[in-house]
Amino acid sequence: MGKQKKARKYATMKRMLSLRDERLKEKDRLKPKKKEKKDPSALKEREVPQHPSCLFFQYNTQLGPPYHILVDTNFINFSIKAKLDLVQSMMDCLYAKCIPCITDCVMAEIEKLGQKYRVALRIAKDPRFERLPCTHKGTYADDCLVQRVTQHKCYIVATVDRDLKRRIRKIPGVPIMYISNHRYNIERMPDDYGAPRF
Repeated sequence: MGKQKKARKYATMKRMLSLRDERLKEKDRLKPKKKEKKDPSALKEREVPQHPSCLFFQYNTQLGPPYHILVDTNFINFSIKAKLDLVQSMMDCLYAKCIPCITDCVMAEIEKLGQKYRVALRIAKDPRFERLPCTHKGTYADDCLVQRVTQHKCYIVATVDRDLKRRIRKIPGVPIMYISNHRYNIERMPDDYGAPRF
């Protein structure tokens, strides 16, 4: 009779000692974890998000003329495509003085776009635009704008980016400016601010 071939076992592991095994020396052995008993009389701490004092329900009391408008990269590009002057069109939309603000991240994004978007870069460097310095790492403008708007609710966000709009809609009291029909429109702006809408 021929020699019987043994089928090879796949994915077999080498048998190892458990770290809690008695045969191991005391110093190599894993120590059992002690459970801490919770004191029932101790006060339970809960983290509740702090609501900003500037909000009266959905009404933001910090918003008022002159309006500070945080401008996104694509908002400048789409304004150029629609042949709109940024500052003038903002004033036509809100019937009040507007100060466009540009963060370092947005400026870095426009510079990265290269020679094709040099007109956008020239507009962004306009002296009428207020420059906001960024202290965080990286140059992702969407996160920067969301973070800034969450901390200080005195801004209107100007963007045509769907994802950014969706993120900002979750933050109460922050209006969104967007472009439609070759003019600027405002979303979530209560009628009590500024002049009446028609």
